[in-house]
Amino acid sequence: MRVLVTRPQPDADATAARLAAMGHEALVDPMLVVEPVPGARLPAGRFDAVVLTSVNGARALAGRPELVGLKGLPLYTVGRRTAAAAPEGFSRVAVAGGDGAALVVLLQAELPKGARLLHIAGEERAVDLGAALAQVGIAVELFVIYRAVAALRLSDATVAALGGGGIDVALHFSPRTAATLAARATEAGLAAALARIDHLCFSRNVAAPLEAAGAPARIAAAPTEEALLDLIGR
Repeated sequence: MRVLVTRPQPDADATAARLAAMGHEALVDPMLVVEPVPGARLPAGRFDAVVLTSVNGARALAGRPELVGLKGLPLYTVGRRTAAAAPEGFSRVAVAGGDGAALVVLLQAELPKGARLLHIAGEERAVDLGAALAQVGIAVELFVIYRAVAALRLSDATVAALGGGGIDVALHFSPRTAATLAARATEAGLAAALARIDHLCFSRNVAAPLEAAGAPARIAAAPTEEALLDLIGR
């Protein structure tokens, strides 16, 4: 099968390699480009723990000078992939079940009232930890160090493949990449072609912008790449 991969780099190429090993052909066209936020400044004061909610945040933190002052604190991550991408030096790493709701449950269970967390994140966030934890007396300070810039157009290869019926499956890992693909396809006059391919999504939230654009989607059994790839051909 020919599979469209729209997640940002370097993850897009890693997914393409996994697809090739499965015998599929990948067409890589990232709908987001991840870049640092200029002038990002660490909030003042002490923190009781650090929270990472994305692989991109983990990668961005590894290159930040502020990391030295954060080592030795406990680290909480949204899932295993984020934990694997996080820099070393934290006193311990606690891993939630893969989504924001599971992370909130973990933080509420392990941290006392009055704790102050540093949430290292991007400009677009899937979960508002501050609002979720305020009700139990846990403060959250945001440190926004990266942003994801939407692609302005589909690549020529994607336009040709969509228009010619040359894509069988599209993989979707985030609501924003899915929404960007739907918007760019509509702008290119390819909304009907997009609706004819098999859309496989991490979660119901990821599927929502595709379904709103008239492209039916299927949801993975778990929010993991393995579960998403398991849907191909089913």
